[in-house]
Amino acid sequence: MESASHVLPHMVQEGFQIYKPCKALQSYVRYYWIFKSKQPLNVPTFPIGCPQIIFHKKTPLYIPELKSYQSALSVSGQVNYPAHLSSGGNTNMITIVFQPYTLAAFLHLPISLLHNQEISGYDLENKQLNELATRIFDCEDDLLSIGIIEQWLLTTITNTPNKKVTYNLNRITAALNELLTKPGTSVNNLADIACLSKKQFERFFYATVGSLPKEYARIVRFQKSLKLLQHCSENINFAQIAYQSGYADQSHYIREFKLFSGYTPSALLNVCTPYSDLFTDPA
Repeated sequence: MESASHVLPHMVQEGFQIYKPCKALQSYVRYYWIFKSKQPLNVPTFPIGCPQIIFHKKTPLYIPELKSYQSALSVSGQVNYPAHLSSGGNTNMITIVFQPYTLAAFLHLPISLLHNQEISGYDLENKQLNELATRIFDCEDDLLSIGIIEQWLLTTITNTPNKKVTYNLNRITAALNELLTKPGTSVNNLADIACLSKKQFERFFYATVGSLPKEYARIVRFQKSLKLLQHCSENINFAQIAYQSGYADQSHYIREFKLFSGYTPSALLNVCTPYSDLFTDPA
């Protein structure tokens, strides 16, 4: 099914815990988060630029826009639109938030197949992933659950041809680092950094990250603007934010922001506190 984007952990602080990956996994995993609540939940969600694997130990979250529930084992790819996630108050979930380009190393499939998709992990027919889910659902201790996840991740990486994975990750990491630093960087420049032709780079980026470079750059700009809003004082200069985030002008910024969040920047300030998942390290 289509994806409902990604939940904003900062909006549901009660019952929420962040865990940092071990050193060996920090280039693959940004962080893990666990959320438990008996209270009803209804939060807007925005594209964050990072794929995720979600384990629901109790009732999965409901996606009003899609009129459906997430799977107990959900895999989310890159998404480019906002939505909502809701719960009646029986939530217990563990989420792995991957680096933008590393999920393919664990699922061994082109992440482009998950573009704007959130699928049941069971549909992948990945025996090791299914076994991991069973162990997580049977485990009542949070830290032990994280340990089980890390053991699975480390084992998967160990069993992957390291030279090829490292070579590909180095290419995409260099290009993405440039994009995160300068959101207005052209695809041609990114391809040069990755030492690939434009066509090769676009194909490789799509398979690895899960969206085309131009589309992902739009998500980066959106997230960069959220970061700037997050740290703004009361006197907000939207034209300056647009410029610093890599937009052509303020009108372009407002139009793109509404597309990804469902709100104009000023309207969002009345709904919630801006927060950039991509440019904030909660761990």
